[in-house]
Amino acid sequence: MAALNHVHFHDLPDLILFNIFSLVTDTRTRNAISLVCLKWHLLERSTRTSLALRGNIRDLFLLPTCFQAVTNLDLSLLSPWGLPLLDYSSPNSILFAQLFRQAFPSIVSLTIYARNPSILYLFAPQWPNLRHVKLIRWHQRLSIPLGFDFLPLFEHCLSLSSLDLSHFYCWTEDLPPALKTYPKVAASISYLNILITYSYAEGYKSHELLAITSACPNLRQFLATCLFDHRLVGFVGDETLLCLASNCPLLSLLHLVDATSLSNARENPDDEGYATEDAGISHATLAGLCAGLPLLEELILDVCHNVRDTGSALEVLNSKCPRLKSLKLGHFHGICRGLDSQLNGIALCSRLESLSIKNSADLTDSSLIAISLGCPRLTKFVVHGCKRITEIGFRKFSSILKRTLIDVKISCCKHLNAVCSLRALEPIRGQIQQLHIDCVWESVQRLEGDLNQIAGNKSIQPEKHLDNKFSSRTWAKLHYLSLWISVGELLSPLTSSVGLNDCPVLEEIQIRIEGDCRQQSWPSMHAFELSSLECYPRLSKMKLDCGGTIGYALTAPYGYADLSLWERFYLKGVGNLNLTELDYWPPQDREINHRALSLPAAGLLAQCGTLRKLFIHGTASEHLMMFLLKIPTLRDVQLREDYYPASENDFSTEMRVSSCCRFEDALNRRKIPD
Repeated sequence: MAALNHVHFHDLPDLILFNIFSLVTDTRTRNAISLVCLKWHLLERSTRTSLALRGNIRDLFLLPTCFQAVTNLDLSLLSPWGLPLLDYSSPNSILFAQLFRQAFPSIVSLTIYARNPSILYLFAPQWPNLRHVKLIRWHQRLSIPLGFDFLPLFEHCLSLSSLDLSHFYCWTEDLPPALKTYPKVAASISYLNILITYSYAEGYKSHELLAITSACPNLRQFLATCLFDHRLVGFVGDETLLCLASNCPLLSLLHLVDATSLSNARENPDDEGYATEDAGISHATLAGLCAGLPLLEELILDVCHNVRDTGSALEVLNSKCPRLKSLKLGHFHGICRGLDSQLNGIALCSRLESLSIKNSADLTDSSLIAISLGCPRLTKFVVHGCKRITEIGFRKFSSILKRTLIDVKISCCKHLNAVCSLRALEPIRGQIQQLHIDCVWESVQRLEGDLNQIAGNKSIQPEKHLDNKFSSRTWAKLHYLSLWISVGELLSPLTSSVGLNDCPVLEEIQIRIEGDCRQQSWPSMHAFELSSLECYPRLSKMKLDCGGTIGYALTAPYGYADLSLWERFYLKGVGNLNLTELDYWPPQDREINHRALSLPAAGLLAQCGTLRKLFIHGTASEHLMMFLLKIPTLRDVQLREDYYPASENDFSTEMRVSSCCRFEDALNRRKIPD
């Protein structure tokens, strides 16, 4: 038998190596591969299809020219953030735009910060084959004619099929005339996202939606922010929804959300759950909408106004939309009567894999059980603002779906605090991968009372609930955790009391803190206890959102703490975590439109010795930013004004362009260990 010769990795045919390198998606891994040898460097560059530039605009002469195969280019993260990429009045602007085309000749997907229309006038002619475009602008719209922002894009990119304006600050009147001017481009668009994400957005009116959908008859995915309030002129009602289905019968994704839902305001837990007004949507319209969209795979209707007794109308989804897999309903009531002689309402949609129910006032435990029996394929379930469901019903729900359910979000449910939520998820504890809960803590006496009461219920096995040894329970597959917590509350009970201390693969955590600091004199304790998260060995990414925390920015009355002390409270201990990425939203003073990094916050962030990426969603002074140079591994830092439409005048912020450049120069002069 002949002996096998030693085969080196380099001996593999180039085609096989090319396919292997194409499967690598992690950016840092790719960068490491490119440093091995010249052959690997060439293969890595020739197989990279996606690239996000993060350099400084003034360093365009350093534009890389080795990524000829890149098809997806992101130019929205260049620094200083928010400034125009090129100045149209400059004599060299056209030359620089042509330099981009030579560096990236294969671009078909582009994400760009379009501060003014001149950016698109320069770049659109360079890539006429663009098919996917995402425009970003958080600064105020210039005084220009309607639709002027989109004309250069529609004029030069005739193959455009996807347009994302979800992060583009503009007027709702801008898009319809531009689409009408270029009907061929409008007809080629199959994906349109006008789901405006900034909090001060105005929804699209009825006539604007009809004009857009009439101009784009081949839409397959449509996302939009609307006006569903019948008291307002141009509200979206029966006629609009039926015409929309008639205009775009090929839709596979329809996402319509009322503008008021973007405020992220939490409801009063003592409210019944009904809105003050009913929506102008009838049962016949819901049935007609479903019948008119037979290819629908995902439907989201968050109307923020009551749609009552919808169970019979939702039953039509099962027969008229056989491909439907994802459904989200907001302020829909009567969606399921519960356990009856037979399944009814939404429980008949047996093909659903993702279901989100928001503010359904009459959703009960019986309804949850019926849904779990009728929708056995559910992998994702979101429940928000449903005041009548309890731990017993949700535990039964998760027990029935224990083979499929891996993504759960429980929010604003009166009877489901943190402990009750985690106990209800016990049947799927070993398989759940993504989780959101509200950090609403109860007293020890109350918890013991709840345990005794539930243990006395014969319908549930007492031994599982009387076992209070939470620390021995492992959440083996949980890799993403999202939390909401009220201002002034502590984070430490999450790991010390409620049983979320053993998560061996948890990699990312998102914490949103909301409340008014002005109603509290001082923080109740010396720290928020971020250091309690040290028990998660693989935690590397965090989003700490204090943007909903309101306080005194400059001068607090006697006996009250200003925002700098609250920042110290929330960030203390962050340096003990081995984070590589951190997104931080400082607290704010809305009265003076102020959100900035304070001195204590800068000092505490500087203690994060393993950070590589830091995004601060606010402003900061130059001398405070210089504190961050103490982080030896820091590579990417940005200040972003993406929490409200930013002022047109950049000099209203504390961080000037020259200051940003000096900070970046100092950052780049350091030697990075890896």
